[in-house]
Parts: sequence; structure tokens; C-alpha cells
Amino acid sequence: MTHKLSLFTLLLLFPILAWSQNKAQSTASAQGVVAGKDVAVVQTNSGKVRGYIHNGTHTFKGIPYAKADRFMGPSKPDSWEGIRSSMTYGPVCPTDPTTTVNDEIEFSFQHNWGYTNENCLTLNVWTPKVNDNKKRPVMVWFHGGGFSAGSSVELPSYDGERLTKKDVVVVTVNHRLNVLGFLDLSGYGDKYKSSANAGLMDLVASLEWVKQNINNFGGDPNNVTIFGQSGGGGKVTSLMNAPSAKGLFHKAIVQSGSYITSFTDPSVSKLVGAAILAELKLQPSQIDSLQKISYEQLNAAGKKALRKVNDDLKAQGKSVPGFGVGWSAVLDGTFLPYQPTEPAAIELSKNIPLLVGSTKTEFGPFNPTVRNLSSMDALKTDLQKRYNSNTDAYITAVKKAYPETTSPADYANIDINFRSLAIKQANEKAAIPGAAPVYMYLFTWASPVNDGIYKSMHCMELPFVFDNIARCEEMTGGGKEAYALAEKMSSAWVNFARTGDPNHKGLPTWPKFTAQNGANMIFDNQCQVKNNHDQELLQLASGNKL
Repeated sequence: MTHKLSLFTLLLLFPILAWSQNKAQSTASAQGVVAGKDVAVVQTNSGKVRGYIHNGTHTFKGIPYAKADRFMGPSKPDSWEGIRSSMTYGPVCPTDPTTTVNDEIEFSFQHNWGYTNENCLTLNVWTPKVNDNKKRPVMVWFHGGGFSAGSSVELPSYDGERLTKKDVVVVTVNHRLNVLGFLDLSGYGDKYKSSANAGLMDLVASLEWVKQNINNFGGDPNNVTIFGQSGGGGKVTSLMNAPSAKGLFHKAIVQSGSYITSFTDPSVSKLVGAAILAELKLQPSQIDSLQKISYEQLNAAGKKALRKVNDDLKAQGKSVPGFGVGWSAVLDGTFLPYQPTEPAAIELSKNIPLLVGSTKTEFGPFNPTVRNLSSMDALKTDLQKRYNSNTDAYITAVKKAYPETTSPADYANIDINFRSLAIKQANEKAAIPGAAPVYMYLFTWASPVNDGIYKSMHCMELPFVFDNIARCEEMTGGGKEAYALAEKMSSAWVNFARTGDPNHKGLPTWPKFTAQNGANMIFDNQCQVKNNHDQELLQLASGNKL
């Protein structure tokens, strides 16, 4: 009788026990890490991958999206049998090793340099659910660092988990950089025809992977937004001009990265290739030797070649655009067949909605001279080096554009260059008849950390866009105001990715940008729309009408 009663009791309790176990797993999924052989398994075109679940987000890292030999265009990755464990970040592209940092500045960034390998064509995915046939917007992030450095793991703000809470899929990408991704060897035979833009071709390959696989990760391959900051913004701009990328993304966001107004002419980029051969004492017939030498030797030769080409061009009296000849997108005639201002290029991205902007101070806080200005007299002495007799007019224009300006350093810290280029990109897009809308922003929130020295510096908006205040307290301070602004900004970015319109109830109405209205969403503790608020300042500072 006792035995029968125990069995009967167990039968009664079994549904309760099962419910309790499922409840515990659900709670673990929402609160911590769940990992195991049958957890977060997804089929890709190359084979199955296994990630893990953290705080309810399915997370996959280091998934190969392509493979490539040195200087060659990417091709599909090798397939694998069984299930590939994909729980840690993949290798990052080799760059110059970091051997020293500015302690105060590094404290705010908290870099993760990763580990390097030329076989670095991997990506990371964060998603609320997998294999559920739900069509979530997909946001593909291109990291900063120009075209020379950086990675998808470089900053804590790049983690995509928090954004997935707004029901989107986030993808971040590693690709080839510097001499590995942008050395033009096309003059040495058809074999090297893709070398000049190999790093950008990698990004197209990552978008092709997204198109073919993201459905199984809960994403919509027909609603993809590419977004990037600094060099990542330059990569977004480049792909907007690349025929092979057309149809692989549907919206674009450029953050402090509107600096690409033209692509490097091949007559210049080929000089760099020739200079590298000369530096390594190689004849054109020995071009294949470049595939075998160490990265360290190749990189060193590449830096010397860039310096030589810049020096030679200056000696010949030829203009060197921007920061000079460096690793950048090349007008190679195939991957990038047009300059951005040509009608054919404009037509390529005509129907792509664009969100573009910058931060108020950008690189100003990195300058200790400006940072330490302690009096208005010292400020005027500093400004006179740039503005001469227009110094007083400049100070007046700053106060008009930003009435809250009080300290001497705040007058000198305001960015002109990134802001002007962002407006230029917005103006050019908005001027296209029948084009998709443009929305413009300016991030003016100033960090309170370290006596406020960081202000709204370059990269400061990243923790807000990714809603990663908790991960980036060294940069943001982690206060209530930071969390509130992150909610507003991340929601705007997600809404833009979802619909092409960043408006949401947490913000004042954000109008489409036109050259006439100059409408900007100002992101600060109090978000507001201002129209051409700094036009006079920018015109005075640049000496040109925007």
C-alpha cells in the first residue's frame, strides 16, 4: 500500500516537477548563462553552430562568414561536419600592436585588443530567439578605427545583447584592414584585381552571409540596416556606393564618419603598391612573394610606402586630400566604379534612408592644451592661432549656438570638421529628387566622469546607441541620466532600423532633414530639435558656406 501510494504520489507530482524544471530553465535563460550541447543550435549554409543564452539572449561569436587568401577577394567559408562551437570571439585583423596608452583616456574606453590572425573573417550574432520564423529587423555593425585598425570586440559598447531586448537581431563583423585589406596590387596582374578593396569586399560577403542565414537566427534578410561609427561610418558610406552591395541592406546609419567624400584614385593607390615592392627590394615578377612574408614585415613596408608616396606627391606640388594618402577605399573601376558624387553612384543608394550625425566635441577632449584652458584670456590666445581677427566673432557665434557654454575649454572644444562633413552628407542626400529620407542628429551629452574631461568626445554616443551604459560606466558614469538618454537613443536607432523613421514617443517629433530646415535632433539630458542652430558658427570657422 505504501509502495502504491508513493508511485501514485509521484505520478501526481510529475507534471509539477516537469513544470518546475522548465520554469527553472526559463529563469536561468532570463537571468544568467545557459550553455550545453543542445542549447542555441542553428543551421547555417556551412553547417550547424552552437552558441549560448545569456540573460535570455541567444549569443553566437566567431562564426566564419567567408575565407580569403592574402590580397584575394573573399569566398564562401569551408563547411564543417557536426556542430561548430561558436561561443567566443574570433580573431581580429592584425594591426600595429598597442604597447602604451594614455591612462586617463584609456580608462574611459576599456579596450579589448583581442587576438590576431589574418584568417579573421568572422561575425557575431545576438538575437532574442532562434528558429522561430519571426522577421526581426537586422542591425549589422561596422567597427571604427579607420580602414587601418579596430575590431568588432574592441569596445564594450559593441556588445549587442541589450539591443536585442528591443526585438532586433544584432550582427558585428571583423574584416581585413590596413595593408591586408587595401593594398592596391591590381597593376601586377588579374590575380590581384580585388586587392585594393578586399576589406570592403569582406563586408559585402558578411552581408551575403546575413541574407542567406539570418532567417534561422530570427532575423529578416529583407530588413537589414548597416551602421557604423568613425571608420565604420566610412565603410557604410563606401557600401552605399558599391554595386555588389545593392539589395543586401535597406537602411544606413553613419555616426561621426562622414569623411569619405571621394575614393582614392587608382593612379595614387598603385603608387603605394609600387613603393612597397621597392621597400622590400622586390621586382614586379616577384609580386607573389608578398603573399608569403610575415605580416610584421609587410606592415612595416606598407607604412614606409605610405610616407614615401605622401612625401613625393607634396614634393611634386600635388594636393593630398584629407589626412593624406592612407589605407582607404579605392576607385578601382569594379567594386567602386564611381565617385560618390556621380549620378550612377547616387542612384545606387537613392532609396536607402539615412541617419547621420556626430558628437559636439569629437576629438577636442583628447587635446590636453585645450582641455586645460583656464581663463578667457588663455582661450583667446589659443583661438587667435586659428581665427586671428575673427576670434571675438567666433566666441559670440559659439554662445549663440550653445548658450549654455561657460568654461573657456568649452568654447575651444567644439568640433567643426566632423559636423561640417555630416551636414554635407545630409545635404547631398536630401537634395536628390525623390530620394529616401534623411534624419540628422548631434550628440551633445557630456560625461561627468573624471571631472568632465571627456565631454561628448569621439565614441561617446556608442554606449547610448547600444544601450550599454552598464558595460561602459567608465565612459558614462552609469548615472540615471545616462540610462534615460540611452533608452531614447537606442529606441530611435531600432525604430529607424525597423521602419526607416527614428521617431518614437520618448522624443520630440524628429523632422526629416532638408537643407532648408537644417533639422537636428540634439541628444542630451533634454532632447530637442534645433534648426540650423550652429550654421553661423560653422560658416565662420570653415570660411565657407555650407
